[in-house]
Amino acid sequence: MKKTFKHTSACLYRATCLLLVMGFSIFVFGQDSTAEAVEPQVVKKVKPVKNTFESIWLIDNQTTLVPMKNSFEMDIVHRFGTLETGYEDFYGLFAPSNISLRFNYVPMDNLLIGAAITKQNMTWEGFAKYAIIKQTNGKYPVSVTYYGNIAIDSRTKDHFVYSSDRLMYFNQILIARKINNKLSIQIAPSVTHQNVVNGYYETSGSVADSTYKAEVKGEMEHNHFAIALSARYKIKQGMSVLFGYDQPLTKHKTNNPNPNLSLGIEFTTSSHAFQLFFTNYYYVTPSRNNLFNKNNPIDIKGWGDITFYPQHFLIGFNITRLWNY
Repeated sequence: MKKTFKHTSACLYRATCLLLVMGFSIFVFGQDSTAEAVEPQVVKKVKPVKNTFESIWLIDNQTTLVPMKNSFEMDIVHRFGTLETGYEDFYGLFAPSNISLRFNYVPMDNLLIGAAITKQNMTWEGFAKYAIIKQTNGKYPVSVTYYGNIAIDSRTKDHFVYSSDRLMYFNQILIARKINNKLSIQIAPSVTHQNVVNGYYETSGSVADSTYKAEVKGEMEHNHFAIALSARYKIKQGMSVLFGYDQPLTKHKTNNPNPNLSLGIEFTTSSHAFQLFFTNYYYVTPSRNNLFNKNNPIDIKGWGDITFYPQHFLIGFNITRLWNY
């Protein structure tokens, strides 16, 4: 009887131990399964749209592009004379030209800084460009970049009364969207400020009765607003067609600038861009182009009354060379 009882007790002990082991295993595996079930999925980061533009230039305007950090770039910007005199100066190719040498660097993500010297009025420029937002699918529908430029006329002091007379300022917001793999468009409102404007006297009253007044009237406003529309259409890899139009918005008393109309072609590699085009902007420096453009491309008086002036256009080109460090 005692033997039977001992045998039964041993069996119960083994069964109890087995049940405890099985229960513990079920608990552990159940915890693992639950952990796997509630583990969050990794969300893939959406990257900004690439290659909206392949150069910082689109003919006479900047683009929203800021090269990658630690990029150094040298630009040669050249404008020949207008076609106006025809064969006499070989359609402007032998006419006095305007040339600009430009250098810029990207010291940190999204920020470009640079300097330039331009032949016209021996103008020095300092400029900066900052990419505020970049087109990102599901987040930002457009890219937005700020561009600012300070221009200094460095000719002899005989041309100026005060040193501040030399300065002009240009500020622009660049808004661009890559529509598809071929077409990119950009709209860019801008404001240009000149410290000094040419003026004239407007008199009234009489000297005899002490009512005489002579008031200086400015020919132009100090601030000038404009808007630029640009587009790039990719024909094939490394080759695109370019279009640009700049419309003045401010109406001055006299000396109103003309709009700009440009059409060209672009060839690009990973480190070079070459743009060849027709334009009626000559000055290169953005503040001068927007304030003092005298080459009228087209006269629209109404529907069907449009006059086109091809003689006011000129040939220009931009060459950029980029190094990444």
